[in-house]
Amino acid sequence: MKLSKLPFCSVFPIFTIFLCFVYCSPKEEEIEMEEIEGKASYYARRFEGKKTASGEIFENQELTAAHRSLPFDTEVEVVNPENGKSVIVRINDRGPYRRGKVIDLTRAAARELGMLDSGVIDVIIRYPKLAEDIDKGQ
Repeated sequence: MKLSKLPFCSVFPIFTIFLCFVYCSPKEEEIEMEEIEGKASYYARRFEGKKTASGEIFENQELTAAHRSLPFDTEVEVVNPENGKSVIVRINDRGPYRRGKVIDLTRAAARELGMLDSGVIDVIIRYPKLAEDIDKGQ
């Protein structure tokens, strides 16, 4: 009789611990995303090595971008709806300052999107909704 209870006694604690991990582990929060559409361009080679608005040195081979208002270090997904290609870039500069454009990309990011020949394309930009926007209920 003791032998038949032994397997249950040794499996039960393991099973209980397993259930605790499955049902008690913290769940990932769902991040609300913003989406905007507009035109993207990319930096001229003459900016290579110059300081960005964040103080970093600009490097055209990095996956970074300029945006007028998003906080520095915000990661955004930029999508080319024409060909479906996308790239994740980090905001480290301010701009673009030309009317009608919403983001300036490095050459590396522009290459990923397939826009080197055209120079300016329509894009969709996705980024995490900012905390102050969530607090305002927007």
